[in-house]
Parts: sequence; structure tokens; C-alpha cells
Amino acid sequence: MSTLKSQLESKKAEYSEKWTTSNLAMHENGIAVVEKINITKKALQIGDTAPNFTLKNHLNKEINLYSLLKNGPVVLTWYRGGWCPYCNLSLRALQKALPEIKKQNATLLTLTAEIPDKSLSTKEKQALEFEVLSDLHNEIAKKFNIVFKLEENVATAYQNGFDLHAYNGDESDELPLAATYIINTNGLIQWAFLDADYRNRAEPSDIIEALKKIS
Repeated sequence: MSTLKSQLESKKAEYSEKWTTSNLAMHENGIAVVEKINITKKALQIGDTAPNFTLKNHLNKEINLYSLLKNGPVVLTWYRGGWCPYCNLSLRALQKALPEIKKQNATLLTLTAEIPDKSLSTKEKQALEFEVLSDLHNEIAKKFNIVFKLEENVATAYQNGFDLHAYNGDESDELPLAATYIINTNGLIQWAFLDADYRNRAEPSDIIEALKKIS
């Protein structure tokens, strides 16, 4: 069975073949810039208390983190946008793993900086059966300390390529890490996936194994 990691590696190889050398170098430099600011160390870590929040889903319904925690642990993950092929692979893999996540009495929440219309489109296109919440202006992502500003050349390429500002409803050129947390019923972070390279994502099987050990 194909793992998410193998799918991500295939996508990375695909872009390595079709992109120009300068384009590849630009994106690699963009990742290096994010790594240099040590964002994965500054982000909330295992043992930290997750900040509570209330966000609206694609149907404009308010979803509160701590209310969900009364029913069991929450898997909280961010994706950059429906424009990101690595995000779409990750979302599909999470959807496939959703029955197993639910077996662990856990709720899966996905956050994105996309405006609601865009997040609704992503949810429908990917046939997602879990909540997709609009974290406008990355307000919640900032509380988890996982927000960074795109390197200038990458920001320009994104804006010219698919209009990032229209997706996010602002011109900040800020994005969240594609982070994943497991939060227990006491609001404590018990597992975390943090990587400065947006092409790497939490493996669903690892999430499920971590849920089995939740306390």
C-alpha cells in the first residue's frame, strides 16, 4: 500500500523533472529561509497547552476546540491551500485514514488561511468528511507559533501563478507550517509533527499509532 510519504516523494520528483533549475533553486531557497528562522523550535511543542479557539467551518458554523475535547482527543492539522499539490495529497490521505482516526474516539480538524469560499471548494473537490476551518489571517496559527512570511521571490511566484492574495483574503504573504498536533482531553499537546519543508507531512499511520497511546 502506498504511503503518504511515497506519494509526496513522487510529487517532488515530478516537479524536479519539469521545473527549471532556477525555479527549483528559488523554492529550495524559500525552504532554507524558513529553516533558518528555527520556526519548528519556536512552535508549540509536546507538553504545551493548546490555546482554545473558535473558528467557522465551510458552512459558517462555529467550531470550538475545547468543546470537541470533551468528547475525545483532537488531531489538529494545517494545510497551506487548495492550490498546493502536497496539501491535496495529505488531505486525501487523511480522508482515507479518517475511519481509523474515529475508531480512536478522535476528531480531525483541518485549518487553513484560505477564505471560506476557497476552503469550501477544497472540501468539495477532495470529498472531505472532516471539518475544514478558515483561520483567516492565520490568527490561530500565530498562537501556535507556526506562521512565517514567504521569501520575496516565492511570494511573487505564488501571486503571479495563482493569486495567493485572493485565496487568503490579504496581502501578508504569510503561511502556516503544514503542522499536525494531537491534543488530549486536558488540552495538552501529546504529539507533534513540525517540519520547515512544506513537502513533508505527518504520516496518517503515525497519527493513528500516536492516538492509540494517548493518555
